[in-house]
Amino acid sequence: MKRECPFSLRGKKAFDAFGILTVFAGTLIHDGWKSYRDLECTHGLCNAHHLRELTYVFEEMEQAWAKHLIDQLLAAHQEVAAAGGPLTAKRIAYYRSAHARILADGEAANPRAPPSGRRGRTRQSKALNLIDRLRVHADDVWRFMTDHHIPFSNNIAEQAVRMPKVKQKISGGFRTQAGLDTFCTIRSYLATLHKQGANLFHALTLTFQGSPPQPRFA
Repeated sequence: MKRECPFSLRGKKAFDAFGILTVFAGTLIHDGWKSYRDLECTHGLCNAHHLRELTYVFEEMEQAWAKHLIDQLLAAHQEVAAAGGPLTAKRIAYYRSAHARILADGEAANPRAPPSGRRGRTRQSKALNLIDRLRVHADDVWRFMTDHHIPFSNNIAEQAVRMPKVKQKISGGFRTQAGLDTFCTIRSYLATLHKQGANLFHALTLTFQGSPPQPRFA
């Protein structure tokens, strides 16, 4: 039976094949992809994605509420960096209140389409879908304010996949499936250790000595 390469899979099949995210017990920062929501861990949303979407709504759709939310997210990010840790309950309440008020302004500018009468969810505008996501998952949007271990975005994770994409698109791919598996396993292992603050040279030395350091799963 031919073995499926985990790197060619998506969604739950990929998660099961890798066997990492299914046992992850920390906080997963992601872009809101539905498959991630099935994982039993704490979730946080990437605000770099939100900034891009809000910029589109502001510049292309000319909706001022989006710029107001951009300003609030960036202000909170800078305040957390200056504080070097979680914000006070008073400041958190301030930003959460502003968040709710701005989304209400956005919803007023984007009337909800009435039920179409067809089966399934009635299609809404991109702006309204964004507003709904930001409201429903508000805790995940602002989680970076309450825990200094939670980053503002998942950019560091996205940077880790650039090398494989360059290898795939520019270098013409890999000669063998085994080579692909080995390359991605090493890159993934080192990227995880880097995110957890490990000394990569020391980790590689121990690995070649037969005692590879194991990443934390929580």
